[in-house]
This record gives sequence, C-alpha cells and structure tokens, in this order.
Amino acid sequence: MFASVLIANRGEIACRIARTARKLGLRSIAVYSDADAGALHTRLCDEAYRLGPAPARESYLAIDKLVELARRAGAQCIHPGYGFLSENAEFAEACAAAGIVFVGPSPGAIRAMGLKGQAKKLMEHAGVPVVPGYHGERQETKFLAQKAEEVGYPVLIKAVAGGGGRGMRRVEEPAEFEAALQSAIREAQSAFGNGQVLIEKYIASPRHVEIQVFGDRHGSAMHLFERDCSLQRRHQKVIEEAPAPGMTPEVRAAMGKAAVEAAKAVGYVGAGTVEFIVDGSRGLRRDAFWFMEMNTRLQVEHPVTEAITGLDLVEWQFRVAAGEKLPSLDVAMAGHAVEARVYAEDPERGFLPSTGRIIALEFPARDGIRVDAGVEQGTQVTPFYDPLIAKVIAHGATRREALEALASALDRTLVAGPRTNLAFLAALCRAEDFRKAQFDTGFIDRNLAALGAVPKEPDRAAAAKGVAELLAREAKRIAAHARSASEEAASPWNSLDGFQLCGARAVWVPVSINGAPASASASYGPQGISVSIDGIAAAPDALAFEAENAVYVLRHGRQTLVRIKDFEAIDVDHLDTGGLVAAPMHGKVLAILVRPGASVSKGQRLAVIEAMKMEHALIAPFDGTVGEISATPGGQVAEGAKVMTIEAKKPEPV
Repeated sequence: MFASVLIANRGEIACRIARTARKLGLRSIAVYSDADAGALHTRLCDEAYRLGPAPARESYLAIDKLVELARRAGAQCIHPGYGFLSENAEFAEACAAAGIVFVGPSPGAIRAMGLKGQAKKLMEHAGVPVVPGYHGERQETKFLAQKAEEVGYPVLIKAVAGGGGRGMRRVEEPAEFEAALQSAIREAQSAFGNGQVLIEKYIASPRHVEIQVFGDRHGSAMHLFERDCSLQRRHQKVIEEAPAPGMTPEVRAAMGKAAVEAAKAVGYVGAGTVEFIVDGSRGLRRDAFWFMEMNTRLQVEHPVTEAITGLDLVEWQFRVAAGEKLPSLDVAMAGHAVEARVYAEDPERGFLPSTGRIIALEFPARDGIRVDAGVEQGTQVTPFYDPLIAKVIAHGATRREALEALASALDRTLVAGPRTNLAFLAALCRAEDFRKAQFDTGFIDRNLAALGAVPKEPDRAAAAKGVAELLAREAKRIAAHARSASEEAASPWNSLDGFQLCGARAVWVPVSINGAPASASASYGPQGISVSIDGIAAAPDALAFEAENAVYVLRHGRQTLVRIKDFEAIDVDHLDTGGLVAAPMHGKVLAILVRPGASVSKGQRLAVIEAMKMEHALIAPFDGTVGEISATPGGQVAEGAKVMTIEAKKPEPV
C-alpha cells in the first residue's frame, strides 16, 4: 500500500478520499485554488498547497502544477476524484513520467473510452449493443445535420469527450439543429477542451442504467451490480439509486456481462462505470439496452453501491492501483439505497445557480443516512465550480423505506445563504409515479409544476417571521445604545412598542422580500410584537438566520430573504428597468450575439453566460434595438449586473 496521496480535486470528493486515506494510514495532500483557500478539504488532509487563481484552467486543470506539487510533497500516488482531470490521459501520462502512480486506468484505456465515437466502435467490435448514430470524425455543420436527418429526429448531440450532460443537446426538429450544435460545441470546448460531437438517436422512454465495474493489473474484471440514474434534468443526474427498480436477475446478468466485456476490451484497471440507455417503455429487457459510454473514473453516485454492498470503493481503488488483486469475494446486495444531490441552485428560477456565503448549515444525524459534504457554515459558494453542496444517501430494507427516509432527511437539512433544491428533491422522493417506478429520464421535465420547480408567490408567513426577527434585533440594538449612553430605561422616547394615543398600536414597516418591495404590519401588545404581511401572520415553524442587514428564513425547504427598508430611501430595487438585460447569476460571459444598433425580436438570444459549468442564454424582453452593451466576452459579471439594454420599438405613426 502507498504511504502518501495527493488528491487532485476539491469539495466533497476530496473530503471523501481523504477519509479513506486516513483509514488506510496514507498521508493525504490537498491542493486548492485561491477561491478554496481554507476550504474544508484542505483541513481534512495532512497538508495543503496552493495551485493558483480561482479559474479551473489555472488551478485544478493545470497538469504541470499538480505534478510538480506532488513531486515536491513526496506523494507516491495521485487520486483525481471525478471531474476535472480524472479522465485526462495526458494527466495520467504526466504522473507516470514523474514516477507517481495515477489512481485510475491506463492512459490507453482513458483514450479508448474517453472519446465516445471511438468507444462505440470498440464496443461494436466487442459485441456490445450500441445506440444508432454517427460517431465519425467529420464535423461540418451541414454534414452533421444530414446525419441527424438520416438517424431520424429526435436526436442527441453529444460531446465526444463529454460527461455530466455538458456538451449535450436534444434536438426535436431540423430547424433547431444548428443553434443546438453551436451551443453544444461551445460548452464542450469550455468544459473539456474538445468541441467535437457525435449524433445519436434519442430513445423513447429512456432509462439510464449503469454498471459499476472494477479491473486489476492481473487481468481480472468484475461488476458490482447496477445503479439507476434516470432522474435527470438537462442530462445532469439528480437522484440515483441501487438496485435499479424492475431489474430482473436475467437482465442484470446480461448487462453485467456486457459491462465486464467492455472493461476487458480495453484492459481496464480500477473503478469505472459502463453506462447503458434502456428503452423503459416495456420494462427492463435483455434486448432493449444499449451502450452509451464508459466513465473511466469513480462516479458521484458511488455511495449507493457502497451502501448495498458494504464496500469502500475508494479503498478498492487504492489497493488496485498499488498492484493488489481484486478480492475473491462473493459480493451480495442488501436492501436499497437512494442518493440525492443537494445543489446551490434555485428551482423556482429555472434552476439558476446560486452563490454566496453559507450562513447556516445542518444535516440530519440518524441511522441509515449518510451525508457526503465538502462545505461547512461560512463556506463561500462561488461561480467557478460545480454547485454541489452535499450528497444525502439513505439506505433501507426496501425501496419505499429508503425513499421515505431520504425525503425525511432532506426535510431536516438546513442550508441558509445560497438557495438550494432541497424542497424540489423532497418532492421528487414523494412523487407517487416515481415511487411506483413509473419514470424515465424525462420525468422531471414533465412534472416541473408538481415538483414545485416553477415561479411561486413568496412565502409571506416566512417573510413575516423574518421581519419580526429584524425588528427584535433592532430593538435590542437601540436598547443597548440607550444603556451605553446612560439614558433612563423608563424614558418613553426609547420605547419601541408602537404606543399611540388612539387606535390600535401598530405600524407599517416597508420591507423587501427576495428583493421585491412589500409592507409588513407590526403590532405591539402585552405578549410582544406580532407581524403579518397581507394579513398572513408569521409562521411558527419557520427558522430564521441573521446576516448583515437581512434575515434568511427557511420553511418547507424554501428560503426567503427579508430586509427592512429605510423609510427615507428611494426604492431603486423596482424602478422601471425598461429594456435592461441583466445577468441572472454570477458567471462568465461566453458570447455576445448582437451588436449595438442591431434590431432584435422578443425571445431572441442576446448573450450566453456560463456559471458552474452550465450555459444560460439571455434573451430579448421585447422587439427593439440593441443599445449599450456593457459586458465583454470572456469577462465576469455579477448577479444583477447590466449586460446590455434594449430600446423598445416606437409605434408606427398613424
């Protein structure tokens, strides 16, 4: 076994690897960017070294820096985690050239499976079924459009070097193809440094079932059963589980055999995942699954496999990389496990990434619940990396028991600061069709409203709770100031009870709720202050967390941000913004698609912003002419910052 490991990653997976390294007695070495200075993973490791600035290309993707740091720190091996350089053959080669073991497959295996087109050809030769499509080298737009027509719509455009849904677009008809292609190429180039794509037939009622495989340096390979990852949004997995609902021993044997053959075809070493697309319209069948891709690394969802097998897959990775043989175990499954990915995003605003400091953080502690987190209270969620806050995993005797335990755990998880998808995840766990195993990869998109992922009215009961907290805080501040000034406590001029000579003792308080103006009614009586907004009283079950000049209120998995506005201040939050096109989140401007003076139509794409590895298009609010453009391609923009203005078309004279 090794004596030391450099973990070439960040966040929860770096923390996860560090814990197993400690269990095995390895000295763990962390790396960090400027954005991650002092982060949790740097303190869980024995040592930590700065890589560079916040952008990943200057830090976590800088191969030369990583290898040099590993050499200086005396690391015997490098564990890449997942994402970043975990599937980069050049990184694996650089490690070998420096005499450092790469905890993963060989560069040849990474290359063979890393480019989807080549991988599919290899699988065809190995007798593994593949999805129909075009996997060749030609990349001209006209040619790819022709291939899409031949395959038949709907089709998927997929980055050949992709993963995690980045560089992937579903196209329903020919008119949408070119725009979707260019968007996929941009995203793939940004995420993987390779803009090449392939075209695949889109399978109706698709389910995403993957097989966990392991290979060693002695020619052995095995699988550790399957995971179902069909609950997705924009091709990003949201909830994963093991075993797959509806799986039969016969289909498991066939799919497992195909996965092991795929691994052996490239002499695979270490942990990998062979992913299959399944036609779920008639249940899981031996003749209705096709190879999609192989992820030559550990997967985000590996904890569900660990839960049902009792194994530590990271430990297996270290042992295989050290040259040990795969253990001769008769691995069996026990119970059912489900994992939910808690993200810093806002489901009510199209799942826009959410940034900011985590004001409060609390996870449930109970049997059968595991939490893998890479953040803590006080952590700053930045726009530079994936917005994953934590993974919550539930293990139960049955699938329904595991889903109920997970929903309950999500209800009790508290995150204040950035907005999260907690309420959305809990609703997914309780969705009856999902519980009945009647779902496919389109389930979330078809049920957004039922799952609460649509714009909703603010929670006035929660907001009233926030106003009450702010008023109480202000009362304490004034009382403390009065005492420090040696004023008499009985002075009526220091009283905040709303006293007046006639009528009810109440005042109107101007507030903002999630940035929108509102008024709260504050009444004072013998029992203290009571607050209501639009006649709705403060919720007793809401939890309030104070921040500077604001309160974050959590209730039913939703977050409400409340501020008290200055009586004399001008309401600039909601002045008529006219044609202002603002950034919906912190991020990087990938493209400005128009020029000043250009005529645009309502709904036309104006610019593209990337945040947390996802692209977001800004569109024209109405027909008009482009005015001032304030942002530049390649630059960073803050949430709410002006990108450009659109001047409305003047009505024709009559």
